[in-house]
Amino acid sequence: MQFIDRYPITVTDQFIACRDFWARHLSFSVIFENEWFVLMQADGASIAFMSPSHPSWPPGPEGYTAGTSMELEVQDAAAALEEVRATGKEPDYPLTDEPFGQRRFSLKDPSGLWINVVQQL
Repeated sequence: MQFIDRYPITVTDQFIACRDFWARHLSFSVIFENEWFVLMQADGASIAFMSPSHPSWPPGPEGYTAGTSMELEVQDAAAALEEVRATGKEPDYPLTDEPFGQRRFSLKDPSGLWINVVQQL
């Protein structure tokens, strides 16, 4: 699997305050932002913050509204899924073309961390 980028996404209702903190105190710059998501970078390191109200937050029965997921961006999510399936693992969230411009599937690691494998459409 060839990764384009990887970064944690911290889900919080304070994502604007987090943006300001990381920019002010840690010299991160915003490289993408909208009303529910902000992606920041500094010296090759990336981090993102997302509102818990956005539908791309991983599904689950636990009513989870805060925490971290790992985003693995790839050129071809369908091909990446076949690589994962070749290891004997089925996705915990199926390959889906999302209305917000991503094709993605998700896995959950043993600790409960959601890993989103995404392709930008």
